[in-house]
Amino acid sequence: MKVILSRKGFDSSNGGCPSPILPDGTLLSLPIPSQDRDAYEALSFRGLNYGTLLEQLRPGQAFSRCHLDPDLRPDLRISGTEGWRPAFGQTDAAQGLLANAGVERGDLFLFFGWFRQTEQGPEGYRFVRRSEDFFRGADLHVIYGYLQIGEILTEPEEIAKYRWHPHASDGFLRNKANALYLPAERLSWNPEKKGYGVLDFRADRVLTMENSPRGTWTPKPFLMPEHVYGNRKNSAKGEGLYYAGIWQELVLEESEGLLPWARSMIDGPA
Repeated sequence: MKVILSRKGFDSSNGGCPSPILPDGTLLSLPIPSQDRDAYEALSFRGLNYGTLLEQLRPGQAFSRCHLDPDLRPDLRISGTEGWRPAFGQTDAAQGLLANAGVERGDLFLFFGWFRQTEQGPEGYRFVRRSEDFFRGADLHVIYGYLQIGEILTEPEEIAKYRWHPHASDGFLRNKANALYLPAERLSWNPEKKGYGVLDFRADRVLTMENSPRGTWTPKPFLMPEHVYGNRKNSAKGEGLYYAGIWQELVLEESEGLLPWARSMIDGPA
């Protein structure tokens, strides 16, 4: 089984701030701004409107529509979505990398992004200040969701059936390198759990190395370049692991320690 570390949600170029770690530990990944059909103000998590949340976290910034992908939470759209199913779409060079790496049914996406802890103040949610506690107020790369592949759709007429998903819109359907990844019904190693889901904050789900910039990770052996598909190199200056450049998908070939680690991200420590 291959494991794909897939970078999603707000970043410095798309959105310009971290996604929030809510006070209860919820990792609420913010979908990046786009011209797709979903509006931030039409999304809500447990009564917390995304448009309102962004006004609090990024005062003075205007956010309109977004690219809701991966779509892993069934009840985000306030108006509801009849027949909703979870899915993740990919296209262009990133999809080419996944296809060339032989990503297939049974492989596992672990979605991660840029997160920072928040607290509630007089005017709503705000990011917390840095403290001596490494996790409090730090900019972190954190694993927040997963999808074990049950099916890969590449035919436009099949993708179009998932009409609520951005990759089922006309622009994406005209792209020959468009694909939609659907989850398995249950995890292959743990049938008690669905083949997709979202995760709460936990220290072991943090990729960032302590006291380092968010993109510098703890150098676990199975994350090193010799186990990554393609021509990757460790660009860290000093200790740690850093994969430079603008990239979305990091395909990890199976190696010692990878699968127990990946499973523990979902199931918890053994």
